[in-house]
Amino acid sequence: MPDFASDAESSRAEKVALRTRLLAARRSKSPENLSSAALATRSTLLTAIRTQSPTVIAAYVPLGPEPGGPELPEALRSVHATPAPLPGPFHSAHSPVILLPVLLPDGDLDWALYESPSSLQSGARGLLEPVGRRLGVAAVSEASFVVVPALAVDRRGVRMGRGGGSYDRALARVAPTAFTVALLHDGELVDTVPAEPHDRRVGATITPTEGLSAPPDWTK
Repeated sequence: MPDFASDAESSRAEKVALRTRLLAARRSKSPENLSSAALATRSTLLTAIRTQSPTVIAAYVPLGPEPGGPELPEALRSVHATPAPLPGPFHSAHSPVILLPVLLPDGDLDWALYESPSSLQSGARGLLEPVGRRLGVAAVSEASFVVVPALAVDRRGVRMGRGGGSYDRALARVAPTAFTVALLHDGELVDTVPAEPHDRRVGATITPTEGLSAPPDWTK
């Protein structure tokens, strides 16, 4: 009889080891390397956004050595969207609406509109969060383009984050038709990420060198 408890424990141990290694690799990157990688990543991401012309984008503010750099929300706001009436509470005729997460006490993610760099404040766990009205955890379902952080993603689209489960819950609310993409450093798109039942997949990744990768057998 399969030992499911032992398998789950082994998967968690493998994740911890992989997470520790990747975090150490990120901390070792020089400011120059991080800056050039962020520029390349944002360039690929903005090209994908212009191709798809989403009107609502869910994203985040990268901190420290996270891919994309802290300028990511402002870069997204600079993309001009095709004017179109939007359902729900979001309306914009010029640039896409940018939703950023707000970490709740239980680890789930609320969402609020990004307006400018000055509209961000320090939140829980050192995150930068928008100061505007909270739109609720379900607001992410309005986004047709979703940018998520990750420490690693494998060739099946299995994503590994920092272990809190916040984005697994958020991705469960994303519309099935939404384009989901994780930003990674080179070397973080791997053959296999140990998967657990709660893990959510992404539809694509972007790395500085490989650019946009979305194999046809991946699922969102």
